[in-house]
Amino acid sequence: MKVLIFDIETAPLRGYFWRIWKENIGYNQLIDEWFMLTWAAKWLDEDEVIYDSTHLHGAHDDDTPILESLHALLDEADVVVAHNGNRFDIPKVNARFLQKGILPPSPYKSIYTFQLAKRQFSFTSNLLDGIAKFLGLGEKVDTGGFELWERCLQGETAAFEDMIKYNIQDVVLLEKVYKEMRPWIPNHPNIANFADATDACPKCGEKSLQKRGFSYTQVGKYQRFQCTSCGGWSRGRLTVRDREENKG
Repeated sequence: MKVLIFDIETAPLRGYFWRIWKENIGYNQLIDEWFMLTWAAKWLDEDEVIYDSTHLHGAHDDDTPILESLHALLDEADVVVAHNGNRFDIPKVNARFLQKGILPPSPYKSIYTFQLAKRQFSFTSNLLDGIAKFLGLGEKVDTGGFELWERCLQGETAAFEDMIKYNIQDVVLLEKVYKEMRPWIPNHPNIANFADATDACPKCGEKSLQKRGFSYTQVGKYQRFQCTSCGGWSRGRLTVRDREENKG
């Protein structure tokens, strides 16, 4: 199974408005639409962080080349991990794909750590930076504020270099947060299925399962396991009775 950790940074909308609080802005007040500035990604447990930016392709406000490079990674992925992916990264990327006439990548499973944080835990902050600090995993790069995005819109090389550093650190942190949360993820995509391994942990794929009691359902009794590598829980695919009959 190929698990892709990724994060995007986008340009802001620009427009005319009369006040900064509770303002409804009409579409005809927009000056410029948003677009992608940079993306960063890495394959789970690999050292290299891959990235791309509009500036690297010579036109800071044309995201077509970086959409195509990101599409190639998504097309290769079996599982995609993004912090706020269901509300931001994935819908934003899909909108740009559609606008540019880029067909959907091959289907993949999705894991969103922000959504998991809200459902499974009660952190002081569900932001990536807050979770990472709470768990002692590090912190985000300080961008210095909105001025960095403004400098990127002006095509400043140094600004894009700083944006890439910020984007890369987000991906590094996200991988750490995901791996800490992984044992707690209900219905995690079954990694063992991809390896055709019946004796591997469905969450991390390691063959380090320890028998820990039984799980009972309306159908029957199942052997229960805990992974000694990631700590995740799982159960056997067959009831204890079926397993015994198959052995016989």
